[in-house]
Amino acid sequence: MIYEIALLPVYKDDIEHFRNAFAEVAPLLCRAKGYRGHMLAQGIENPERFNLIVRWESLEDHTPGFEASDDHRVFMMGLQQYFSEEPQVYHIEGAVFALGNTAF
Repeated sequence: MIYEIALLPVYKDDIEHFRNAFAEVAPLLCRAKGYRGHMLAQGIENPERFNLIVRWESLEDHTPGFEASDDHRVFMMGLQQYFSEEPQVYHIEGAVFALGNTAF
């Protein structure tokens, strides 16, 4: 299990439009092979910064899997107009969440 973390910078005036657009394209993500759930979280200190956290069965399910698909192309086309700069994406191992607070 891995987690994709996408940092999504959105134009301040387009936050609600972005939320609506995300709701429209989310089904494309949800039907991807290896998809296991996601959370879209808006920043508190910087409300124009969103974090999209997606749980994938494997790294290959996300990349090249979903990223190389037509669904990903349409997913991004539905959102890209709201980005104030290029999103940043990275991955982490799912095992770190299983450790809970004992990891600190």
